[in-house]
Amino acid sequence: MIDWNVAVQAGTRLVRPGPQVSYDEAREVVTELRELSKAAHGHVRDFTGMASELDPDPATIVDRPGWIRANVDGFRVVLEPLIEQMTERRGPGPLGGAGSVVVQAVGSRVTGMQVGAILAYMASRVLGQYELFLPPDPTGRAATGRLTLVAPNIVHVEQELGVESRDFRLWVCLHEETHRAQFTGVPWLREYVQDQMTKFLLASDLDPGAMLDRIRDAAEAVADAVRGGDANLIDAIQSPEQREILDRLTAVMTLVEGHGDYVMDAVGPEVVPSVQQIRSRFQGRREGGTRLDKTIRRLLGIDLKMKQYAEGSRFVRRVVADVGMSGFNQVWEAPETLPTHDEIKEPALWIARVVGPKAIDTPPQANEA
Repeated sequence: MIDWNVAVQAGTRLVRPGPQVSYDEAREVVTELRELSKAAHGHVRDFTGMASELDPDPATIVDRPGWIRANVDGFRVVLEPLIEQMTERRGPGPLGGAGSVVVQAVGSRVTGMQVGAILAYMASRVLGQYELFLPPDPTGRAATGRLTLVAPNIVHVEQELGVESRDFRLWVCLHEETHRAQFTGVPWLREYVQDQMTKFLLASDLDPGAMLDRIRDAAEAVADAVRGGDANLIDAIQSPEQREILDRLTAVMTLVEGHGDYVMDAVGPEVVPSVQQIRSRFQGRREGGTRLDKTIRRLLGIDLKMKQYAEGSRFVRRVVADVGMSGFNQVWEAPETLPTHDEIKEPALWIARVVGPKAIDTPPQANEA
C-alpha cells in the first residue's frame, strides 16, 4: 500500500533545512535539551501527582530528517493491521499476474511520495512528541515509548519569537514530559489509544465503490480548504463507523493535549520565569501564517489539533479549579472516566458524573491557571 523507503527518501529530500548554527552551538542545544527533559520530568511529576517513571531516559534529540524516519517507523507499526487486512481481501488485479504486481508497485511508490511530502511539511513544524508506537524490541528491554525533541525547530521558534532560550526549551519539555507521564503513569491509556486506532483502521471500507466515494469527498475537501472553508481530509475519508470511533479518539487526545498545555503553563513562573510572554507570542504564531500555510493546516487537520489544545486546556483548568488536582486525576482511573465531547465543552457534567458533588477539593493557588 505504501512504499516506506520512498516516503523516507521523499520526505528527507523535500524537508527544508533548519536554522544555521555551528557545531558547538548544536552540541550545546542537544546537551541542554536532554538536561531540561530530565528536569521537566521532576516538575511534571511533582505538579500533577501522576505516578510516572521514576528515572526515565532523557529525551531523544533529532533533526528534521530524523523526525521523518522515526515517524515512518511509527506509521508502519500503526498501519500494520490495515495492510494485513487489505492483503487478505485483495483479489487478482484487473491486469492479472505480473501486471497486477506492476500496478501495486507503482501505486505504493506514489503513495509513499505523498506521505513523504506531508511528513516534510510537518517536520519543520513539530517541536517534540511522545512516540507511542515503536518497532518491537527483540530483547524486550527497550521502553514501549520514547520522548523525542526536534532541536532545529525549537531553535527556529525561539529565535522567531525572540524569547529566552532556556525558558522556552524547558517550556516545551514540560509539555512533552506531561505526555510521557500520561502514557507511563496510566497503565491502560496506551493500550486504549492503540486499540481505538486499530479499530479505526480496520473499519476502513475497502469496497472499490466506497473508496471512490472517499476519493471524491477528499477532492471536495481540498477545494473547500482552498476556498477558506473548514473541510479537512480526515473527515472526508472516513466511513460512518469510523466517525464514531474517531469521536472517542478525539475526546481522549483533546484531554491529553489540553492537559499538556495546562501543565506547561501552570507549573509556575518560578520554573519558567517568562512563561506568560512565551505563551502570548507562541499563541500568536499558532494563529498566523500565510494563506497557503493556513490552507494546508486546515486540510491536514492541524487547525483541529490546535482547537483540541484550547478545549482540553479549558477543561483541565476548570476541573482543577473546582475539585483540585486529586479530583481531576480521577480522569485517569479507567476508560469509563474519560470525558466525552460534551463533557469537555461543559466540565461540570464530567465532575457530576465522575467526581460527585461531595468531592470538592479546592486546590492550592499554585495549581490554578
